[in-house]
Amino acid sequence: MEDHPPEPMKTSSVDPLFRLSSYDYTLPPERIAQQPAEPRDSARMMVVRIAAQSIEHAHFFELPRFLRTGDVIVVNITRVIPARLFGWRDPNRQHPCEALLLRPLSPPRDWLAMVRPGRRIRVGSRLYFPDQITAEVIAHRGPGLRLLRFPAGIRMLEYLHTHGHMPIPPYIRSGRDRPEDREWYQTTYARVEGSIAAPTAGLHMTERVQTALREKQIKWVELTLHVGPGTFKPVTTPDIRQHRIDPEAYDIPPESWKKIETALREKRRIIAVGTTTTRALEYAVRFDPPRLKGWTDLFIYPGFEFRIISGLITNFHLPRSSLLMLVCAFGGYDLIMHAYQEAIRHQYRFYSYGDCMLILP
Repeated sequence: MEDHPPEPMKTSSVDPLFRLSSYDYTLPPERIAQQPAEPRDSARMMVVRIAAQSIEHAHFFELPRFLRTGDVIVVNITRVIPARLFGWRDPNRQHPCEALLLRPLSPPRDWLAMVRPGRRIRVGSRLYFPDQITAEVIAHRGPGLRLLRFPAGIRMLEYLHTHGHMPIPPYIRSGRDRPEDREWYQTTYARVEGSIAAPTAGLHMTERVQTALREKQIKWVELTLHVGPGTFKPVTTPDIRQHRIDPEAYDIPPESWKKIETALREKRRIIAVGTTTTRALEYAVRFDPPRLKGWTDLFIYPGFEFRIISGLITNFHLPRSSLLMLVCAFGGYDLIMHAYQEAIRHQYRFYSYGDCMLILP
């Protein structure tokens, strides 16, 4: 018998929690932050309590007073690399191009990259970058994705730190970075290079706040998840359950996991700083024994059972994004979407350089 593809699912028959349109909201353009608050910890912080269904307005430097002695704060120590290169499609510099280097492959001079203009960059062609560096396009890896081969012996990270640009999102100055973004678009505790986007919930953290957390005996735990295109890949399927997130590399040190397990046994709260931290923790715990290192493609949306985190610090995310869906899964759809409307009404600053939300049980 001949197989036939299933009929497309009608959006109207899908539970509203799984409809892409349910995660829409209208944001005035002037609410999109173009640079971080100064100082960082002066950013506003909306405190959302799930059980009380309440909202309180504060600032990030007040974070310690909303936490308890013994709480655990988990942060992502990944460091953003200046991975965006501007170049040309011919040696005479007549036709500009752009390459966002996602990650090195094997051999290390081969890099997976998102390129523009994608349709004009074909396998076998060459791209010309500053300092007379030429990259050969050796493979097509999907729409806008190419495998680039750089010259043998080049130290790519050193080259990027000299000639690359910070890959700030397109809604910040149309993606054109400034020298200040090298510091702004990086957490103060970033140490392990590998991301093409910042774990933005951590951008508000300062030494002043960390000192106050230590004084209150709030535990500090670190892990690494290198943010890739999977984090900001748009959700386009009318039924969000059909969306797939591209895998991202993560690493949870055994000593960090021991602290988390101890806190769970002692019923102390674990507060994740950001959606990337959340995904690493909630993915690792789903294996026996826990998978502390590897690649995660975990997509969290309403109905998800959280096993690790009991609190979340997160920025205000784009409409229809997987990040907004994760926050709704944790805080509850109705409460979070109401909180977003309140944030707009109270003129919070949105997205990567914007204000944040602390969600507590």
